[in-house]
Amino acid sequence: MPTIAIISQKGGAGKTTLALHLAAAAQAAGRVALIIDTDPQATASQWAAWRQDAPPEVIDSPPPRLAAKVAQASGQGADVIVIDTPPHADSAARAAVEVADLVLIPCRPSAFDLAAIQTTAKLVQLLRKPAYVVFTAGSPNAPRVYAEAGELVESYGTPPCPIILPDRAAYRHASAEGKSVLETEPSGKAAEEIRQIYDWTCRQVGMSAPKRKGKATA
Repeated sequence: MPTIAIISQKGGAGKTTLALHLAAAAQAAGRVALIIDTDPQATASQWAAWRQDAPPEVIDSPPPRLAAKVAQASGQGADVIVIDTPPHADSAARAAVEVADLVLIPCRPSAFDLAAIQTTAKLVQLLRKPAYVVFTAGSPNAPRVYAEAGELVESYGTPPCPIILPDRAAYRHASAEGKSVLETEPSGKAAEEIRQIYDWTCRQVGMSAPKRKGKATA
């Protein structure tokens, strides 16, 4: 049962969007997915309420209880756990990294955001956990920007994920309905990018991904 932590010390990086959509993709692939919300703002929990608690399930947890919640979820049959964390909270980030098999660090490809993830990069290196930076909320058509940002985060010791999740209105429309883009626009670009990053994440944690037409970026 892989546990994936979504962390970033910078607010507005898209942590909750990534957490919800990874879990939704796992659920769509036939797995039992659980989101653990450690953010006091409880955005993930609000999303679950809007969708009237349809899966994936969202539970909350204070950082000191996180390891126990993960162990409990494992015993109750969860196949995949995704941990959503708050910004500017070292204790929550550290607790999430400690229990994670894989750490994903959402980051907008801007100078301030790129500088801010150095703290997160140092944390995952200290705890010796595999981690990747996922570029989010940038322009869909800026390959040079992403290439330069990728070189920078590589210099921090945290390689970039090959799948980019650019800013798309589909995410905002889906969230407002308490749904994922896989449900609201299953044939759209955002949904395809979520499927690709889910398949890529499965490979990182040694979990089989569903076979589909076309291939995700390796």
